[in-house]
Amino acid sequence: MALTCPIDLDVAGLRAEVQTMYSRVAASPDGDFHFHRGPEYAATKLGYDARELAALPSDVTASFAGVGNPHAIHRIEEGSVVLDIGCGAGTDLLLAARRSGPRGRAIGVDMTEAMRERAVAGAAACGLSNVDVRNGDATSLPVDDRSIDIVISNGVLNLVPDKHRAIAEICRVLKPGGRVQIADIVIGETLPDRALRDVDLWTG
Repeated sequence: MALTCPIDLDVAGLRAEVQTMYSRVAASPDGDFHFHRGPEYAATKLGYDARELAALPSDVTASFAGVGNPHAIHRIEEGSVVLDIGCGAGTDLLLAARRSGPRGRAIGVDMTEAMRERAVAGAAACGLSNVDVRNGDATSLPVDDRSIDIVISNGVLNLVPDKHRAIAEICRVLKPGGRVQIADIVIGETLPDRALRDVDLWTG
């Protein structure tokens, strides 16, 4: 498995393609995409609690495009400070905020403005005052050192060209003894360079 991309990969172009893709998902979640979306998919295929999802705004859950369920790894404890890397429209983020409660905090980081707007609106609609949504990406998290109890992420790190840097950032922001709950895609074979240089394959 490659942890870094080829040095001649157009990283800026990849970032722009990812932002464009997920801006489209935010604007038209029922559009034509190669990946599954929405609360029914999350509940039936990934094991999310349908009742918990139903309590969130449809504008949030309609744009859900995760690949697994980071909440199934371990229940988020009340009072936890949680960071959601690539929070998207906020499904996992708002679930984390509900579970961490008023003594806790849920911070979402995403590089797509349209997704951040949905997450902010969703938190307001739910009356969640413990949600903070920030502009940023996995390789440069706008989060203080050793400030996070639990890092969650869902289907995001596979889109990051420099995984070494992303993992280093997770280590930087976690408190000693902190926990990581990641759901993602892993390819168990070495891909040829031509595939690693293909931006379309990175974004699907």
